[in-house]
Amino acid sequence: MTTLTEPKLIAGNANLPLAEAIARRMTLHRGVHTGLVNARVERFNDGEIFVEVFENVRGEDMFIVQPTSNPANDNLMELLIIADALKRSSASRITAVIPYFGYARQDRRTKARTPISAKLVANMLTGSGIERVLTMDLHAAQIQGFFDIPVDNLYASPIFSLDIRTQFRDRLDKLTVVSPDVGGVARARELAKRINSPLAIVDKRREKPGEVAEMTVIGDVEDRICLIVDDMCDTAGTLCKAADVLLENGASEVHAYVTHGVMSGPAVERVTGSQLKTLVITDTIQAPEPVKSTPNVRIIPTAPIFAQAIMNIWNGTSVSSLFEDRTLTPIYESLYTMD
Repeated sequence: MTTLTEPKLIAGNANLPLAEAIARRMTLHRGVHTGLVNARVERFNDGEIFVEVFENVRGEDMFIVQPTSNPANDNLMELLIIADALKRSSASRITAVIPYFGYARQDRRTKARTPISAKLVANMLTGSGIERVLTMDLHAAQIQGFFDIPVDNLYASPIFSLDIRTQFRDRLDKLTVVSPDVGGVARARELAKRINSPLAIVDKRREKPGEVAEMTVIGDVEDRICLIVDDMCDTAGTLCKAADVLLENGASEVHAYVTHGVMSGPAVERVTGSQLKTLVITDTIQAPEPVKSTPNVRIIPTAPIFAQAIMNIWNGTSVSSLFEDRTLTPIYESLYTMD
């Protein structure tokens, strides 16, 4: 397919290091310099957000890199205002690259008189002029249906499987993948299938949000290396308690693979003092220094897969091809060497 426009990246303030890493990967793969569009995204004294784009974007294929992580409202407004600025500057297409999609946990009405905030956010994004969304590990897959525009939902499980096959290459037969709740079974099953491991479930009952009352292990974890898989780690209460329960049920050691390291409140303290040998998160959310310096936390990059997905969207080729090991492995070959 002949492409007349160039892919151009612009970033908000939510995760500039990831945006810059994506630009570097695109430069490496294309052999043509790809940088972030020169712009300023700042605040007036009263907190209002102001955006000014200093480069011509008329007719260009624009990609806005902006996770809507904490502070979620500020980062969401930055994304919407950048999109509006690009639309009014006659960009040919605007794609929102949202590595972490905030408000995803509010995807349904759990009680009377409560909102479906994820749908509201979808309407706002579409109304701002965004024509496509690229994200990773939505909390609920049905959120894709809240949009009337294309949504490409990347998965971290192929990246996790590469990391696991490297880190546990001599102990793959001893691994058991664990879902920390019944709702995450599909995600855990996908990873278990990729590394050919059995599956177990930790059934949890909550008394109130953020507080786990009781946990029960479903499956055999005796003398197994357990890998807990989840889409996000917020206060880390579930993860740490699940690790304790698995060890009480005979697991030899427990590790966790989590896509989005929200790590709010007491999360760092809990993980540091927990029985988790390692917590592996991705860089979809920019990790603050306390998270980076936590001894049992390891961060793996998502820039390679996002860069390739952006180029595939720009070229009009398949994004779902990145779900396959044979396609993804070469993208990560500088990080993981498979014997």
